[in-house]
Amino acid sequence: MDSVKVETTAPLTLEIPQIASSPTTFSPTSRIPKDTIRTSLKASTADCVLASVYSLGTSGILLSNFLVELGASPVVFGMLSSIPMLVNLIQPLGAYLSERTTSRFQYSLWTHGIGRLLWLVLVIGIASASWGVVNTHQLVILTLLIVLFTHLLGGLGTASWLSWVAMIVPRRLRGRYFGIRNSAGSLTNLVCVPMAGLAVSHWYGGTLQGYGVVLLVSIVFGIVGLGCQYFQVDMNPQLENTYDGKLPPTSEIQLEVAKDESSEVPQSIHIPQNQLANSIWKNSNFLIFLLYFSFWTLAVNLSSPFFNLYMLDTLDLDVSYVTIYNSLQAGANLLMLILWGKLADKIGNRPILICIGILVAATPVVWLGIGANRLDIWLWFPLLHIFLGGTWAAIDLCSNNIQLGIVPIKNQSIYFAIAAAVAGASGALGTTIGSFIVQFAQSGGLLGLFALSSLFRLVALVPLMFLKEPGRG
Repeated sequence: MDSVKVETTAPLTLEIPQIASSPTTFSPTSRIPKDTIRTSLKASTADCVLASVYSLGTSGILLSNFLVELGASPVVFGMLSSIPMLVNLIQPLGAYLSERTTSRFQYSLWTHGIGRLLWLVLVIGIASASWGVVNTHQLVILTLLIVLFTHLLGGLGTASWLSWVAMIVPRRLRGRYFGIRNSAGSLTNLVCVPMAGLAVSHWYGGTLQGYGVVLLVSIVFGIVGLGCQYFQVDMNPQLENTYDGKLPPTSEIQLEVAKDESSEVPQSIHIPQNQLANSIWKNSNFLIFLLYFSFWTLAVNLSSPFFNLYMLDTLDLDVSYVTIYNSLQAGANLLMLILWGKLADKIGNRPILICIGILVAATPVVWLGIGANRLDIWLWFPLLHIFLGGTWAAIDLCSNNIQLGIVPIKNQSIYFAIAAAVAGASGALGTTIGSFIVQFAQSGGLLGLFALSSLFRLVALVPLMFLKEPGRG
């Protein structure tokens, strides 16, 4: 393995331990070979594609339609959306545990692997309901319990995974790479969502059995996706934290990574000058991001969990229509992600978040004028979902990139976990408030909620005016 390049007055040598049961392990101060990085990025993209198929059956429109068929109330839909966010409060614990392991890969395998296998319990539950062993109310409760425990396990592993990917992807290429990676996931949704929707809608045994079959296939793809992580270069969390803060203040570690076959792009990871500067509570830029991220999540989740409910229940649209709309949204997301990634690398993520955020803030109001007539079904709903796909591609990509840029390398999984926990709590609060407004408000509760969400989204953009993006003026 090549030696470490460190600009300091004292030489530094590093021995990297190898873990036999996981991929080759590097520390962040190692010079990772180009071919290793290329293989890791390809493996991560393949994991994204297979994970998109897994998410197809375990979340989104198909799971929502499954609960509608079971007669679930709006409060159940609120819980379905709030649980994944609320369990993010466990992410700091997951980050703490992951920092005491010696392999990101092994930790991800245990947390996400067990979580994905738990969905097999719901497959068994659906089969039992078909045989009359359990009723629909019990199946709703079982679904919520599985959602809870799988997301608890996911919450334990998310910060570690994000820290792992942050160390693999070159800083200057993050916008481009994540644009391509997310586009691959969107293409998967574009192809698979309508196929799965048609399978569920026209399954000879009924929609419940159809969903059970789709769910089983999704689980298999999800497990295979975790296997792709074996081909990513592994990271030792303990070595990530060994050198940060212990080198002279002017030290800078250089990681050389491949931009293409003929050139290299150096990535610099600046070491904090002292422990005080590395303190989360002294990092004003990170705190500003937390303020934006948490309030934006609350504002979005006031309304977003109920758009599918509005179409499936209030407007009584067939699930095949809604899956087509979601496919159009995925297609727009696919086309725009690469564009947003390149643009973010050129002008920065913050300007895109502000400009596109204003457009996204206005979209809930558009729902106020859309109904169930033929023109809306065949024109305005498709156009709305295409618009949502294009704009949310920018929001998701740039929010992720700017978070990766503002956190220091030392204990970065702790930073990611805190951001996720705060945003998760605020998002769960927004969903809970929204569900009770819908449940207990008189007619027009949903539409009033959409207008309130638009107002809150605009207010949430204000902290971005004071956020400083690293590497930008």
